[in-house]
Amino acid sequence: MKLKTNKLAPLLIAMGVMGLVCLVQALRPAFFERLEWMTYDWRVREAVNFSPTAATNLGFVYINDKSIEAVHSGELGFHFGLYWPRLVYGQLVRELAAQGAKAVAFDVIFGELRADHPDVPVADKSLLAIDRLFGQPLNRFEDKTLLPSDVFFAWQMQKAGNVIIADTKNVAPHELFRTNAMAIGDIDADKDTDGVLRRARAFKLRWHPVFQAAASQLGIDLGKSRIENKRILLRAPDGQDTSIPLDGDGNFDLADFVGDKIPKGWPRHDKPFQHIWHMGIVVAAQELKLDLSRAEVDWGHGRIVLRGADGVQRVIPVDRNGYFYIDWSLRRTDARLTDQNIKDVLKQDHDRLADKAADLKNLWQNKLVIVGSTATGNDLADLGATPLDKETNLMSKHWNIANSVIMGRFIQRSSLPMELLLIIVAGAIVAILTWRLRSFTAFLAVMALATGYVALAFYLYVQQRYWLPLVLPVGCAMLMQYLCLVTYRAIFEQDEKRRLKSIFARLVSPDVFDELVKTEKLSLVGARREITVFFTDVRGFTELTDTNREKAAQYIREHKLTGEAAEACFDQQAQETLNAVNLYLGTIADMVIKHNGTLDKYIGDCVMAFWGAPIPSRTHAVACVRAAIDAQRAVQELNQQRSVQNQRRSEENVSRAAAGQPLLPLLPILEVGSGINTGVATAGLMGLDVHLNYTVFGREVNLASRLENISGRAHIIIGEATYAAISKDDPKLAASCVALPPVNVKGIRNAVNIYEVPWQPINPMPVASDKNTPAQSADLPEVNPAATTRA
Repeated sequence: MKLKTNKLAPLLIAMGVMGLVCLVQALRPAFFERLEWMTYDWRVREAVNFSPTAATNLGFVYINDKSIEAVHSGELGFHFGLYWPRLVYGQLVRELAAQGAKAVAFDVIFGELRADHPDVPVADKSLLAIDRLFGQPLNRFEDKTLLPSDVFFAWQMQKAGNVIIADTKNVAPHELFRTNAMAIGDIDADKDTDGVLRRARAFKLRWHPVFQAAASQLGIDLGKSRIENKRILLRAPDGQDTSIPLDGDGNFDLADFVGDKIPKGWPRHDKPFQHIWHMGIVVAAQELKLDLSRAEVDWGHGRIVLRGADGVQRVIPVDRNGYFYIDWSLRRTDARLTDQNIKDVLKQDHDRLADKAADLKNLWQNKLVIVGSTATGNDLADLGATPLDKETNLMSKHWNIANSVIMGRFIQRSSLPMELLLIIVAGAIVAILTWRLRSFTAFLAVMALATGYVALAFYLYVQQRYWLPLVLPVGCAMLMQYLCLVTYRAIFEQDEKRRLKSIFARLVSPDVFDELVKTEKLSLVGARREITVFFTDVRGFTELTDTNREKAAQYIREHKLTGEAAEACFDQQAQETLNAVNLYLGTIADMVIKHNGTLDKYIGDCVMAFWGAPIPSRTHAVACVRAAIDAQRAVQELNQQRSVQNQRRSEENVSRAAAGQPLLPLLPILEVGSGINTGVATAGLMGLDVHLNYTVFGREVNLASRLENISGRAHIIIGEATYAAISKDDPKLAASCVALPPVNVKGIRNAVNIYEVPWQPINPMPVASDKNTPAQSADLPEVNPAATTRA
């Protein structure tokens, strides 16, 4: 029989919860990932309120509805509707170069040439000396050269030397622009499944046309190609790999694809692909002088290392697909971001050409300029959600990425091993708290733990941009763990409480019972315990039984009762006898409970109780002796009350006899004798499940019973071990004890030393003497007071 021993179930529950949460964390199903993204977005928005440091030379030249109207109205010197000819952008580049901008990045696609746009008259003498520019023939008008609009834009980019143009997965910039721009930047926005732009790809590959042709003809997915040190493995639809060797410079041989028929103008050895870095990275590279062509891509460790002049280094954490989280720190309205309407920049270019120097301003000296549209219209603005705003211009990713690289501040999401470790540690702590603490205390502790974890995650993001997961560690590893274990405890503890109550509720005091419920290491299956055992017996019970039976028989004879009437008379006498004994036994039991003892059983007119089990107690001997003293005093008080009642009944019987009425019976006056012993015994549940009894047994228990046998009337006899125990814990009580001669008792080979505990108050109330009170014959051995000596 076991109670509170099944610790395997909660352990399995705790491990099961942690295992399940770890599995979910590893698989990252969409539902939980979305919840985690929501917590991440919350941290991003709150972090902006702490004004993170930011680069101060980022700027935005925006194209809005007013600028479109201005270009169309002629106030800038021309009348153009959508879509603007490239000469407008060429003039923008010219003005920004004149103001000393460090870089100009266009979030505008220039995928084709527009021959329908008007030529631009340019009064540049250097152009008069050439007939063609970028392969295009030049026309003259008076002393000016007429440049096609596209050529003018390409020429301005070449002259500025700091222009970055956009590339998308669907549209690449025309060769005229690509070859005259300083760099190309990827502007694709890959939103998460919830439609929020959180990440960006560090770079993409622009494959050589021969690779693209081979992929198209053979069904090869270039995105699944493996790029190794000296070869490229192209995966065919049937799973077979085709190896394309690379030389020491990383070039492939065109002959591997076309044999000896090398197309005219194509180099035989060329790069298999070109890295198209994200525009924000390209802008930052211009500021930090990072050499993107020498970037170290380490997919194994999830990082890209960029190095620049003066030992500058940036390490971008990326996933296996090359994506990294954008550090959203700059809203469009951030005061640290310089912004200006493009019409004002074009107006200044117009004024500069008109020599209106007094009206010129310079906002863009050493600035990194992003050019993009915020105008309304389906093709004019790229709107979407970011962690900062539900709807904003997504070109804001460029300056946020540029700022992240410049400041060297990147979002670092915790690794999977770290996340699993967090779940295990959090789940284990919650399991321990829930199992060891009471439910409400555990709830407060778990809430404090969860709050602390959230605060830590928030702090790490704000200060370090480190992303600790919240949903699974807090929502599942902590709260679900707590709920599961609390539910189990509620079911188990209620069942256990009912079980304990069925065994102990009437045997121990409410305080002891509460302690039993709280006790974690309670053993009821049998254990050695040092205890103090108490036996007390009602003296005169046998004589009382005989007397009452004799009175009943006499009454039956005098009244000539027979049959059921005679049996009813005997039953009534038996009931009165039992009531009297129960009254005395109940009085004793009350004292046992009062002193937190365990009431073992009633053996006829005897009470057995013990201290020290199931709840250990250091002062069990003193508590037992105190209970015995109070039991004697309670019996004495009971007898005093009954003596007073008997006196009244005697006086009333005089008048009843004269009137010929039946006399009232006198109440029996009984006494008790007690034996106490201390020692080690076996304690535990005895019996079958439906008849369990928590009891103690052993030599010391038997000795206590023997001492009760020799205690006589109204005496408390204790063994030597009990006397030693109370001498240690209550010297004053021990000093009052009286040593008696050693006695031989049944079952014990040698004589045992015994002591009598005086229990009478200093001025005891006398018990009324009544010769008519039922006599208490000495049916048990009496202790001879004359034989005692003071201890």
